[in-house]
Amino acid sequence: MLVIVDMQTRLVPHLDGAQRLTERAGTLLRAANLLDVPVIYTEQNPQRLGGTVDALLADLRAAKGIEKHTFDATLAPAFIDALPPAPATLWIAGAEAHVCALLTVLGLLRLGYRVEYVADAVASRRAADRAVALERAQQDGARLTTVETAIFGWLGSFTHPRFRDVLALIK
Repeated sequence: MLVIVDMQTRLVPHLDGAQRLTERAGTLLRAANLLDVPVIYTEQNPQRLGGTVDALLADLRAAKGIEKHTFDATLAPAFIDALPPAPATLWIAGAEAHVCALLTVLGLLRLGYRVEYVADAVASRRAADRAVALERAQQDGARLTTVETAIFGWLGSFTHPRFRDVLALIK
């Protein structure tokens, strides 16, 4: 399952590398849709931070959205209810790398999930905060990955019937 954390209209523009983050998260999301990887997304206090950025909305039509008011999404019952049973593997992307995304990663690890933290699809306001978040996630048991590694892992082989469709997303 792919989890997109707090890619919201009043937050994303302030992040270091916001455009790149949105592009990478969008690529990951479109590939997940093509390959039938389930997707959920969170919105932190959307009344204040706005909804999910427009660039991702069309690709989130089939995904389950979770409104939350906790930094760690695992403290929101609706989020927990949307997850597959542990020890499933969850791929985490979004914002901010050192707050909601990281705290959700740590919460998922505590619950027994295998977590792949998608390093090129997370961002913070400051690059240093993102760097510490990636290190902390790895120290606590998450595996770092990239958008392309996740996608090719989902494909498994170039013989997959959707290979060419997915390949077009990353070229």
